[in-house]
Amino acid sequence: MGGGYFCLSYYVDTSMHNNKLLLPLILFVFCCTVAANAFTVVIDAGHGGKDYGAIGHVLKLKEKDLNLDVSLRLASRIRTAYPEVNVVLTRSTDVFIPLQERANIVNKNNADLFICIHTNSAESRKAYGAEVFILGTEKMEKNLDVAMRENAVIKLEADYQTTYQGFDPNSIDSYIIFELMQNQYMDNSLKFATLVQQNFVTDLKRSDRGVRQAGFWVLLKSACPSVLIEMGFVSNKEEEKYLGSDKGKREITDAIFNAFSSYYLPAKKGQSQPANTEQPQSMTPSANSVEPSTPNVAEATPVPNQESTPSSAPAEVEKARYTVQIFSSRNVLKSGDREFKGLKDCFYTQRGEWYKYMYGRYATEEEAREQAKKLQSKFPGCFVVPIPDEK
Repeated sequence: MGGGYFCLSYYVDTSMHNNKLLLPLILFVFCCTVAANAFTVVIDAGHGGKDYGAIGHVLKLKEKDLNLDVSLRLASRIRTAYPEVNVVLTRSTDVFIPLQERANIVNKNNADLFICIHTNSAESRKAYGAEVFILGTEKMEKNLDVAMRENAVIKLEADYQTTYQGFDPNSIDSYIIFELMQNQYMDNSLKFATLVQQNFVTDLKRSDRGVRQAGFWVLLKSACPSVLIEMGFVSNKEEEKYLGSDKGKREITDAIFNAFSSYYLPAKKGQSQPANTEQPQSMTPSANSVEPSTPNVAEATPVPNQESTPSSAPAEVEKARYTVQIFSSRNVLKSGDREFKGLKDCFYTQRGEWYKYMYGRYATEEEAREQAKKLQSKFPGCFVVPIPDEK
């Protein structure tokens, strides 16, 4: 923007005699300013082109078509209601878009929110209901089949081993990358996901499969609050019929749009994002509920009445760079609380309404990773993060 103001200043000084050109220039600079400050939402219609996604058992509906239909409807609703919002679609036609390119679109547009639209499938034709995923490792094994299925599109790309740095969507070992992530957008991802799921359950009376965490590549590589919505199961006869109907598509679009409105309006007014008034069961703050994100390094605080340096920490604490986040809670826990499961010398850092509890200080990431493996039995979702600054 500095360049724009320079051009305007220079023009006013040298060309005041030509007012006919001055107004368009002022309007141009104003529009650039507005565009730079616009809220941007990227809507991603999952699959497309040669990648059909899931296919229904009865009506043979293709997931790629259902995803695109709802994505286009949602984009139209947002543009009509909030013309100031910059709405970007990763695809508006039936074309194949690599997963990494979808994330690139998010990052190139400096998105404020990323919404991935998908349709679910399962071997059991009795499975039904809606669920929303955010990036994370909680109960990774339980949700691994969904992540593997959605990430499998990677193998349709030429030289995918190079593009995805050796990541194999079918290898359990490859998902270690998600255990080491640091996602500073987890708070708002969870808030938007919860709004969507609440609308599905409350307004549409859909079966509640909850808000879950899983390792989706497209969410990992997108630098903003991001969610992946599974609208329902095309493998279920009744849900396939509903998802393919105009009524079903309209209702699902309305539910997501209403969630967007609840999320966006406070941001538009310069307020903080809406509080998460109801935690989904799988995300209830506990020793097993982890919200991976980069700690606010300016707010690290020892647990009351405990030393901030655990007994297992290296002697030269000042050289420590990594720690293990064991869980998050909305409450400040006292020393000896049962949530620590016998661990002593834990400490926390506050980020918004969450208190993120950590254990251990290690000079290398490898040392921290080894400790995380030892803690997995008590804290299945623990993961490595950079050590917060306690000064």
